[in-house]
Amino acid sequence: MSEQQSPNYEDLFYQSEDGLTLYARDYPAPSPDAQCVLLMHGLSRNSRDFEVLAEHLSTRYRVLVAEQRGRGKSEWDTDPTRYAIPHYVRDMFALLQAANVSRVATVGTSMGGLMAMVMNSAMPGVFSHVVLNDIGPELCDEGLNRIKGYVGQGEPVTTWAEAVAYNRRINEVAFPTLSDEGWEQFARQIFKEIDGVPVLDYDPRISEAVTAEDSDAVPPDLWPVFDLLGQQPLMLIRGALSDLLDDRITAEMQRRVPAMAYLEVADVGHAPMLKDEAVIGAIEAFFNQ
Repeated sequence: MSEQQSPNYEDLFYQSEDGLTLYARDYPAPSPDAQCVLLMHGLSRNSRDFEVLAEHLSTRYRVLVAEQRGRGKSEWDTDPTRYAIPHYVRDMFALLQAANVSRVATVGTSMGGLMAMVMNSAMPGVFSHVVLNDIGPELCDEGLNRIKGYVGQGEPVTTWAEAVAYNRRINEVAFPTLSDEGWEQFARQIFKEIDGVPVLDYDPRISEAVTAEDSDAVPPDLWPVFDLLGQQPLMLIRGALSDLLDDRITAEMQRRVPAMAYLEVADVGHAPMLKDEAVIGAIEAFFNQ
């Protein structure tokens, strides 16, 4: 769905506990007894990542698509040290309270999956189902260093063609088979337009919390927190070419939670876009368990 069409969602603005105005897309429940799904994006992304998945899920569920502080329509933080998992987690609990929801299913892509692990630890039972998209309790240095190398470092672009070229340059390793049309769509997910010029749709200072030596943006040991996810249905989606989640970490996750559903997406790295019919169908089937 393009931004020009009439949206099937409502704008939900709410306050964080430290006073920021934050935003989420709220796809209304199709029926009074419908369950709610919370979709949480990755480090430098926004709600547009989930347009296709949210549209599909909204036929059966109420769907909340969060934009973390410093991204999309959410307010930028004047203190970049608050661009970190503990603050994002508190923001998500504030969103659930604002939406009058106490229990949800969730899909967390990359950083959103780390948030899901911590949220579940802080409030056991908040999730009915958890889908982790290309993320585990341990991160591979190769992928982490690649992300650190571009987040907040984007050179200015003046045209959409330049925005597409920039996006392709930093992400082609993860999407080697993406079409030209796909790259155009992808660029419009991560850039917004201001006075006719594409601009990355996040506060560049989000990178500071990730690259700082004493950063708690990524908690040091999430294995004990991951183990707690075995208490409700858990699904892992992994890009077969992922440089952030390797075979060793995946195998250890499966060993610790044998009941975890697993889907590997071919010819994709970090992180699968969750647009393909087969992937969406697998998520819907998992939620229907």
